[in-house]
Amino acid sequence: MASSPYYLTTPIYYVNDRPHIGHAYTTLACDVLARFHRLDGRDVHFLTGTDEHGQKVEKSAMAADKNPQTFTDEVSQNFRKLAEDMNYSNDDFIRTTEERHRRAAQAIWKAIQDNGHIYLDSYAGWYSVRDEAFYAESELTKNEDGQKIAPTGAEVEWVEEPSYFFDLSKWQEPLLEFYEQNPDFIGPDSRRNEVVSFVKGGLKDLSISRTSFKWGIPVPDDTDHIMYVWLDALTNYLTAVGYPDTENPDYSKFWPADLHMVGKDIVRFHAVYWPAFLMAAGLPTPKRVYAHGWLLNKGEKMSKSLGNVVLPEDLVSQYGLDPVRYYLLREVPFGNDGYISHETMVARINSDLANDIGNLAQRSLSMVAKNCDGAVPTPGPFSEADESLLNAARDVLDSARDEFNKQAFHRGLEAIWNVVGDANRYVDAQAPWELRKTDPERMATVLYVLAETIRHLGILIQPIMPDAAAQMLDQLAIDEDARTFAHLGPNHALTAGSPLPKPAPVFPRYVDEDAAS
Repeated sequence: MASSPYYLTTPIYYVNDRPHIGHAYTTLACDVLARFHRLDGRDVHFLTGTDEHGQKVEKSAMAADKNPQTFTDEVSQNFRKLAEDMNYSNDDFIRTTEERHRRAAQAIWKAIQDNGHIYLDSYAGWYSVRDEAFYAESELTKNEDGQKIAPTGAEVEWVEEPSYFFDLSKWQEPLLEFYEQNPDFIGPDSRRNEVVSFVKGGLKDLSISRTSFKWGIPVPDDTDHIMYVWLDALTNYLTAVGYPDTENPDYSKFWPADLHMVGKDIVRFHAVYWPAFLMAAGLPTPKRVYAHGWLLNKGEKMSKSLGNVVLPEDLVSQYGLDPVRYYLLREVPFGNDGYISHETMVARINSDLANDIGNLAQRSLSMVAKNCDGAVPTPGPFSEADESLLNAARDVLDSARDEFNKQAFHRGLEAIWNVVGDANRYVDAQAPWELRKTDPERMATVLYVLAETIRHLGILIQPIMPDAAAQMLDQLAIDEDARTFAHLGPNHALTAGSPLPKPAPVFPRYVDEDAAS
């Protein structure tokens, strides 16, 4: 595949939250894509970071008896730690309190204003501090206490204040035309249908400044107002590639972004407001926004108020990092809501990892170590069964690439695990432990085919389980610079006679301590 730039982003995370498994889920998907495309020869820029402005942050800082900058300096470190703990490979970590971002946010405001799409008026309506979002009366319901609540469940309050407005109503037809011309702009299809329906229902001009609090980026030439936090926050995607310097090499290379990965609860901001802002500023729109579903705990969305939040560090401590990374992208079809549980986690670890790929590697390489003097076996002529397995291992990249490019991670992993299953059935059918007695040359061929298949599998699973994949490839003595997708196929096959280190298990079984005691 020809080398080309690839820019993907997570939403920048609101510093007022403690990182939970939902945050980890979004960024993990981006990390897997970033690693996949790097291995596929692409120049990747992977962005994550923190959204640090807004009324909710200001209130939280006051409650903590700290100024907002000190508060966000401290809390943003929780998300940096999440990136380290989950082994993300992000190229940049942006904070909206950085000077580079203030310049970019004010520049896009000026561009939109200079093009005639911002006007001063006054706002009166319902606002959710938690969501940092405005809601129409028709969108609200009431909770058990009679309090009006937003569709997200957040409480709303009536706000009246002077405000600058963005003429969003004028962008209804341009947006619908844009969606029609770019059918892959929003994924999955369920989210696309939701957004198109919302826009067809009519758009109202959007309040994009506030005067009732001060923690935010000042509106250019009117410091009584601060920018609406979503116009501020969305601009981070431009900030990270050098905007407003459109001659910047990173801007020229990476904008428009290839993919914004978001949770489904913020798809409207990314698929309606953001392209409208960019069109109004005369800037290119991103190529795709993908809104995944929620991970549910006992059937309910995780929230602090329900006390059912799952913390990534707890999962990693209990099950191990790479098994957690695999499970999150394999268990639930990406894009749908789905359940996570201890039982399904253990099933994936013990079945997919320990029994399937782990056992395949361990028994194959142990037989090589025992029967081939600890070196890559010298194969004889390949049989039809040998060629069938090798071809399956060589060809699966195309299927995985196609599925990953559609953010169908579970199907991409299923394609890879089909090869794992083929290889285990091949072992059982060929029975190299019997061939050792009756046909040592054929045994060597079978073990070579298995080692070469494991090499392919080790390279292919690197984006999902980088540490475990590295251990597998180390046991085949694969050089660090020979682990890209360009090294799949027969031209880079294992060299017979090359010494191999002593094999060791990579995927141990999970034993429940309560059950074992």
